[in-house]
Amino acid sequence: MLTSHLKTGRTDMKTLVKDAQDLFREATSATGVKADELRTRGMELLEAAAGKAHDVQAAAVETSKEIATTADDYVHENPWRAVAVSATVGVLIGMLIARK
Repeated sequence: MLTSHLKTGRTDMKTLVKDAQDLFREATSATGVKADELRTRGMELLEAAAGKAHDVQAAAVETSKEIATTADDYVHENPWRAVAVSATVGVLIGMLIARK
């Protein structure tokens, strides 16, 4: 779920940035009412990009909360297995550090 949200968000952000770049290129040669319209549209695109970034951030926070809850439940249900896994990871990291 998070992966699809990230891919969608990344694609939307790329599209919004490209559109904003095109608008700002066009705005450099425009004056008067046309420039004002382009500026307004550019601001709308930037606000949309900020909204998409907020949505992706919210999805990431929600997913991380779900993962933390699942991990907490697993540790409570299997305390000795969690201790064994933690000790194994600690030994492996210690061995890697000692080698250097």
